[in-house]
Amino acid sequence: MSFLDSANWKSNIFLDGWRAGGAGDAAVIEPATGEEIGRSGRASVGDVATAAQRAAEAQRDWAALPFTQRAAVMRRAGQLILDNAAEISDWIIREGGSIMPKAELEIHVSSEECFEAAGLASHPTGQILQSEMPRLSFSRRVPAGVVGVIAPFNVPLILSIRSVAPALALGNSVILKPDPRTAVCGGVVLARVFEEAGVPAGVFSVLPGGADVGEALVTDPHVRVIAFTGSTAAGRIVGALGAQNLKRVHLELGGNSALIVMNDVDLEKAVSVGAFGSFLHQGQICMTTGRHIVDQRIAADYAALLAEHANHLPVGDPKTGQVAMGPLIDSRQRDRVHSLVTASVAAGATLAAGGTYEDLFYRPTVLTNIPTSAPAYAEEVFGPVAPVVSFSTLDEAVALASATPYGLSLGILSSDGLRALELASRIPSGAIHINDQTVSDEAVIPFGGVGSSGNGSRVGGQANLDAYTETQWVTAQSELPIYPF
Repeated sequence: MSFLDSANWKSNIFLDGWRAGGAGDAAVIEPATGEEIGRSGRASVGDVATAAQRAAEAQRDWAALPFTQRAAVMRRAGQLILDNAAEISDWIIREGGSIMPKAELEIHVSSEECFEAAGLASHPTGQILQSEMPRLSFSRRVPAGVVGVIAPFNVPLILSIRSVAPALALGNSVILKPDPRTAVCGGVVLARVFEEAGVPAGVFSVLPGGADVGEALVTDPHVRVIAFTGSTAAGRIVGALGAQNLKRVHLELGGNSALIVMNDVDLEKAVSVGAFGSFLHQGQICMTTGRHIVDQRIAADYAALLAEHANHLPVGDPKTGQVAMGPLIDSRQRDRVHSLVTASVAAGATLAAGGTYEDLFYRPTVLTNIPTSAPAYAEEVFGPVAPVVSFSTLDEAVALASATPYGLSLGILSSDGLRALELASRIPSGAIHINDQTVSDEAVIPFGGVGSSGNGSRVGGQANLDAYTETQWVTAQSELPIYPF
């Protein structure tokens, strides 16, 4: 029996074990074929309240365990992901529309997230502080309590586990709400992993559901921290609800990341880098290269070669063929991508490649001569669209790259790395990649965006200590003091 099928997950949610959700169940749809490939449970608002109450109770005993036991659970979880990579990858491909290399990347990073989280459990938890009083004064980190994680569909395993694993390792309980479109590879998989790894009942719940479930999670009084990854529009709502309820909210939101290409690059390599940044996973990544800002001396050649790359990329069902790109997640997303492309062409952009689709398979698209006010340039597309504009001076390149409300990731390609690094220092961004495209992730990095890409908070690596613990001040003295009243 397979790893997933050894538990009764079908049509159920994970809350103190597998049980029917208050909102019934729903079909798991394979976007490449439109076929139903399973059924997963759907949580209700009432399930959130039950899970939060249970999580608050279970968290105390979980946090009281020796750190070595929590670390061992994290190591087992990482190994379970590796041991069941083939089955998990198959779900990422079929349910998420991913090609195999992207699924393999999710497996690798997700296992590393667990292994890195194991190290957090033994990290020093405080400092001895100076005091002008005759007393011991120190600070210590304590678990935040119950952490709510709301994760998206596009990189479902990584964007769930990067918060779930460190929060658990640091002694918190966690309630995960995966996107219902990827409820299995973004939710069921983790429920099975941590169930098998030994996380006690009630400490971890998985509640797939809609916006009402997300709102209930953000507003529940037992939940003290929210880690949200998703669109900027949804993030604003989550942030506002969190503020109203005095919650700490970590927001990792959308992006419209720029790739600046200098004239001293190897053109073929630069185009390969740019194509990967724009077309990986059909452009459905927050860090996707959304704007190619190219030195005017090579811009025409760069755009022509990028269009040639786009025209030769195979698009199709990643389960049955050797393809570079799979389907978009659903028809709503496809129609939005296409409307942005057609509106940009109507605004004056030249369609150099793509701009067409069949079912959910959207051709990689290159737009040239595009006005910077056109929607496919000015907005986050979340699709395989590469707008190309040119610059004549470095000041103009900085102005173009900075002229966006987003600030998630930035790439600069140049044979002069120091000049590129100096240029990058002038452009607001949460991440900078010199001589690489804008999409990158590792378990050890502090990740987050500025502006409309997030609220400046960081998760990942050592930043998780701040994200999922509270700092507590403690004093102790041997005798009672004498006060003047």
